[in-house]
Amino acid sequence: MSSTSRMTSYQRREQLIAIGRSLFATEGFEAVSVEAIAAAAKVSKPIVYEHFGGKEGLYAVVVDREMRSLNEALTSALSDPGAHPRRIVERTALALLTYIEEHAEGFHVLVRDSPTTDPAGSFSSLLGDVSMRVEEILTQTFKSQHLPLKGVPYYAQMLVGLTVFTGQYWADRRKVSKEQLAAHIVNLAWYGLSRLQAKPELHFESAKARKAEERRLAKEAKAAAAAESQAAAAKPDADTAEAPSPVTDTTAVDGANADTDSHTDAGTSSHDEGPTDDATSTATGDTNGDGTGDTGSDTGSDAGDITGRTS
Repeated sequence: MSSTSRMTSYQRREQLIAIGRSLFATEGFEAVSVEAIAAAAKVSKPIVYEHFGGKEGLYAVVVDREMRSLNEALTSALSDPGAHPRRIVERTALALLTYIEEHAEGFHVLVRDSPTTDPAGSFSSLLGDVSMRVEEILTQTFKSQHLPLKGVPYYAQMLVGLTVFTGQYWADRRKVSKEQLAAHIVNLAWYGLSRLQAKPELHFESAKARKAEERRLAKEAKAAAAAESQAAAAKPDADTAEAPSPVTDTTAVDGANADTDSHTDAGTSSHDEGPTDDATSTATGDTNGDGTGDTGSDTGSDAGDITGRTS
C-alpha cells in the first residue's frame, strides 16, 4: 500500500487500466472482480471505485481505448479510395494484424465475452463501421466492373469477417509472420473478388442442381429396371429350349435299346430251337439206321438256321 503515496492520480489510473486490460483479456469480464483488480494493483477496493466507479467503468475505458487504436489503424488503411483495390485489401489486412501483434491483450478483450451493459462503442459496432467503409470502396469497384450492387453489403461483411476471424485465430497460433498471413488473406480475398460472377450460382447444392441430380438418378433406375425385365423375359425361353433335349434323347435311346433287345432275344430263342430239331432229326435218323438219318439231320440243321435268321 505504501506505493500508493508515490503515484500520482494519473499514474494510478494508468496502472489500473493496464491491470484491468490484462485480467479482462485472460479471464473475461464476468470472472474478474473488483477485489482481484485491487489485489493485482496492491491497492484497496475504494481506490478502484474512486477512479472508475467499479469494474464496469474500468472495462468501458479499456474497450474504448482499444477500439480507438484499432479504428485509427483500419481507417488509415481504408482512407485512400484512389489506391488500387488490391493495395487497400493488403493495407487493411496488415493494419489489423499489426494491431493484434502490438495490442494482443487489447484484442483479446475486444473479442472475448462482453457484459450485458456493454457500451455502445463495442467491438461489434466498430466492425460495423469498418464494414460500411469497405462497402463504400466495393461499391466503386463494382460499378467500374459493371457488377450488380445488390451483393455489395454482404461482400463487405465477408471481407471483414474473413480478416478478423483469421486474425483472431492467428493471435493464439503465430506460426507465420503477419506479412505471410496477410498474403494468405489477400490471396483468397483478391482472387475471389477479381473473378466475381455477375449472377453466381451454387454448382451442387442449388434447387436446380438437385432437380438435375434427381432426374439423373431416376433415369439410371429406369434403365436398371428395364435391364432386369429383359433378363427375366429371356430366362424362361432358354429353359424351355433346353429342357426337352435330354428327355427326348433318353426316350429315343431307350426305345432303340428295347427294339434291339427284342430282336436279339427273338433271334436267340429261334436259333436255339435249331439244335433241338437237329437233335430230334439225328435221333430219328439213327433209329431208322439208314441214310435218311443224315438227310434228316442236315435238313433239321438247315431249318434251324433259317428259322433263327428269319426270326
